[in-house]
Amino acid sequence: MLDARKAAILRVVVEEYIETAQPVGSATVARVPELAVSSATVRNEMGVLEREGFLVQPYTSAGRIPTDKGYRFFVDSLSRPGSLGPTQSQQVREFFANAHGELETMLHDTSRLLSNLTDCAAVVVAPSHEVASILSIQLLARGPRSALLVVVLSNAGVERRSFELSDEVTDAELGATTTHLSRFLVGTAFAAGAVVPVPASGDPVVDSLAHMVMTSLHGGPGHVHDLDSVFVGGTARMAAAFDAIGTIRQVLTILEQQFVLVSLLQDVLNRGLSVAIGTEHGVIPLADCSVVVAPYTVEGEPAGTVGVLGPTRMHYEQALAAVAVVSQRLGKALTEG
Repeated sequence: MLDARKAAILRVVVEEYIETAQPVGSATVARVPELAVSSATVRNEMGVLEREGFLVQPYTSAGRIPTDKGYRFFVDSLSRPGSLGPTQSQQVREFFANAHGELETMLHDTSRLLSNLTDCAAVVVAPSHEVASILSIQLLARGPRSALLVVVLSNAGVERRSFELSDEVTDAELGATTTHLSRFLVGTAFAAGAVVPVPASGDPVVDSLAHMVMTSLHGGPGHVHDLDSVFVGGTARMAAAFDAIGTIRQVLTILEQQFVLVSLLQDVLNRGLSVAIGTEHGVIPLADCSVVVAPYTVEGEPAGTVGVLGPTRMHYEQALAAVAVVSQRLGKALTEG
């Protein structure tokens, strides 16, 4: 634990470095009226903070910059996440007031909204089908020998399958197949391998169509997931956040690896954290980055995750506020359909 004066000095250094990206000297800190101490006193206290691992001096005669430990103390000392400004709050309200239509589009646009709010790269993980159940299922005609299957899920996801048929089918036959499938599938789990068997109806056309649908849902030929699992917005902002080309390349590479992103966000949440700073998250190529993350729920059940990835000198209060608001509003929008 730090005494009040050291904590106040550390807070000033962190806030100043976040704003300027330049090492912070004792004279700069001493000018803060609330501290009411001399530059010499600040210099001595900054030396103690450096020895205790909260600050580091990047080169001789320079000021200090925060370490991961310094950022962690700063984040943990925040009394609340902060709040969005009036312009940002209006931006969020207008976005979700008009966020309708395809789930994929909404999640992609949400990632761009979050990136704009935080000036970081934003990640939105789509609702997992592993916890979803089937709300409705419908087989529609696309042509004389073409059909479209639409499955609406409890997590607001929509699965689609297109089928080419060997024989022409009528709207009545597709409707009968929809009714037959709905009788046995609505309310059941959609997780891979969990789709329940559907008994024969006695109608050869209906049974043939139903078999085709069930083969697709079980992962057979023609099985295609239209819904991407991760949506990333604002990658260009990450490129602008670092000077070292090698760091930029590593960060952009990670942002292209969906499995790594999903695992990273989930691991942070599993450890009971909302913020992982620098090396805390364990992904070495992102050692110069911090992650702010929050889950969102649909119908009261955990559905997916939103988060931002930025340099360790990100605006933590702003990022925490934006992630909290967007995760809440996204979950509400998906619940209300």
